[in-house]
Amino acid sequence: MIAVDFETCFNTYSAILMEGALGERLKREYNIVFDDKVAMAGLIYDKKSRQAMQSIFEGYMKIAKEYNLPFIATTPTRRANKERVKQSGFNEKIIEDNVRFLQQMKNSADINMYIGGLMGCKGDAYEAVEILAIEDSQEFHSWQANLFKDAGVDFLFAGIMPAVSEAIGMAKAMESTGLPYIISFMIRDNGRLIDGTTINDAILSIDNATARKPICYMTNCVHPIILKRALSYPFNETKLIKERFRGIQANTSTLPPEELDNCCALKTSDAVSLACDMMDLYNYFTPKIFGGCCGTDNTHIEQIAKRLSSNTI
Repeated sequence: MIAVDFETCFNTYSAILMEGALGERLKREYNIVFDDKVAMAGLIYDKKSRQAMQSIFEGYMKIAKEYNLPFIATTPTRRANKERVKQSGFNEKIIEDNVRFLQQMKNSADINMYIGGLMGCKGDAYEAVEILAIEDSQEFHSWQANLFKDAGVDFLFAGIMPAVSEAIGMAKAMESTGLPYIISFMIRDNGRLIDGTTINDAILSIDNATARKPICYMTNCVHPIILKRALSYPFNETKLIKERFRGIQANTSTLPPEELDNCCALKTSDAVSLACDMMDLYNYFTPKIFGGCCGTDNTHIEQIAKRLSSNTI
């Protein structure tokens, strides 16, 4: 596999593997407690937590190498925005330090690995509260986007965005860095974002509002069955969706996001079932980026990678 930049990788390869769950595994397998402001972003400063994160990421990297797939890893910084970092006991260096953590693994990895600077909405992604207007969003998220650029990430990634106005502002902040970027939505099985915007209209709005458009759009924290249902509505069965919606970080449960977010017990399904559902999705609209979210571990990612490899050889 020849090393290329992220945008070239995306345009060249038919399948890219993304990380599986991190947060859920840190809590349940290692009993690690997160910071109440920046969540996982501060874990790199604790030896036990740092080693746990490294072990999890290296497990996913090993799978990518075994099945000869490019690999995406995103920094655990979705909650490390300008406001939350200021309220915490950390400072802006937390962004660079999280990037360096992944870069160290990338430098010793014998795979095409790409580091994404993970960003998120200001408020609760599962309830779409505290949603920012476009201009406010661009100003708010530019702080983090610029820190990621300075730290040398390969691309920027907006995770589980629930509302189109804040997603547009986020996209504007990201495009101004000159880095490639991806917008990932928080969606429901009715084919809409949490704010009620259809997936098609959300993509159209962001594409029209930006000069340097996102490389693609995707979703995370949703089961592939739910995504297939969401994309099967007539208002989403469009040429735009087929061309621009290209990935999923899948949950193993079909529960809606607000139920999963407040669930004490881990809701999961077996690795083979999830992988089969992912491949059904692959055959339905040919996404390119495949990863895991809540409930996934190495077994799920390996079953997905195994099937992707056999489909792309």
